[in-house]
Amino acid sequence: MPQPSITTQSITLAPIAGAIGAEIAGVDLSQDLPEATVAAIRRALLDHLVVFFRGQSLTPAQFMAFASRFGRPVKYPFVKGLEDFPEITPILKREEDRVNFGGLWHSDTVYQQEPPMGTILYGLEIPPYGGDTEFANQYLAYEALSAPLRAFLDGLTAVNMSGKGAVQKTRSDAIERASAGLKGDELVSRHPVVRTHPETGRKALYVNAAHTTQFEGMSEEESQPLLEFLFRHQVKPEFTCRFRWEKGSLAFWDNRCAQHNPINDYHGFRRLMHRVTLAGDVPV
Repeated sequence: MPQPSITTQSITLAPIAGAIGAEIAGVDLSQDLPEATVAAIRRALLDHLVVFFRGQSLTPAQFMAFASRFGRPVKYPFVKGLEDFPEITPILKREEDRVNFGGLWHSDTVYQQEPPMGTILYGLEIPPYGGDTEFANQYLAYEALSAPLRAFLDGLTAVNMSGKGAVQKTRSDAIERASAGLKGDELVSRHPVVRTHPETGRKALYVNAAHTTQFEGMSEEESQPLLEFLFRHQVKPEFTCRFRWEKGSLAFWDNRCAQHNPINDYHGFRRLMHRVTLAGDVPV
């Protein structure tokens, strides 16, 4: 059940939707945070799957210092990071661009053998309207399925590819501007369709429309009907929240149990974000 706004360890926590997401106030992320505050933020992340902060002012060094309190920052495989901070990936949509980076529902880089445990996104230049991000709770998506379907999915493995057509188009401009040396279609992984979160022990759906192509041992044609059902099911409105960005906003989500979708509805405006992903483990 969603909880009302509460204050703990000098932070104020306010859920923004019934299914997922909470805003945290009372924290200046540019500072060296006390261990108790870091622990409270981590607890909020595990409870709410994505947490949001507003009114932050972070240099790249401060952004990296904050991220490093929660895990080990890792490079994004396809786009170069900042020159002095290669683990920070700039996410830029220019006024003339029509496609936005990662602009469809997905979990970050699940095509890697060890996908990131979390992603942190910081807003530097924000359009006057549009550009919201949606998030979806994959615990609830799994739990809402019938018992027979859950039992069937528990035994399946998903094939995930970095070069699935729709997502490849969303990053082509970024790769063209700042390629890290790969074309974008080289990586393939096999992970459980239902993964168990290593910290909470809860089960979550772990397929996504951007990267999952089929079930292992089945053809794409055989897999497609069930996958298409899951792709629609796992982002139903009752599993989601929507965050409106402002300059200085920061979102930190748990990639192991949440999906996100950056909405591409701000053509003609510039939007610049800085992103850090944190090392994860092999899904089980």
